[in-house]
Amino acid sequence: MKLQLVAIAMMMALASCAKRPDAIVPVDIPLAAYSGKSCQSLASELSRERTTLAALSKQQNSAATGDALGVFLIGVPASSTFGGDKEGQVAVSKGKINAIEASLKSKSCN
Repeated sequence: MKLQLVAIAMMMALASCAKRPDAIVPVDIPLAAYSGKSCQSLASELSRERTTLAALSKQQNSAATGDALGVFLIGVPASSTFGGDKEGQVAVSKGKINAIEASLKSKSCN
């Protein structure tokens, strides 16, 4: 019985671990959010958002590594527990990039 409880606790701890950025699905952002912008404005916004995503991805990777170590050492996903998980922000940033790229394509921007 004790072994089953330990196994369940470990599975719950692992399930709450931070995901790697490449495993995070982008949020759907409507194209209308970017339809009124010029090609130049969209290109600069895309550049800024890619920089933001790179920074968030770095933080998310650190959180995922911290969670893995925390679960291994103390049985608790430390980074997720203390606010290091940036999954939502990574998903939104990926969604913005997808929407900006689609808007650039629909306007036939280079």
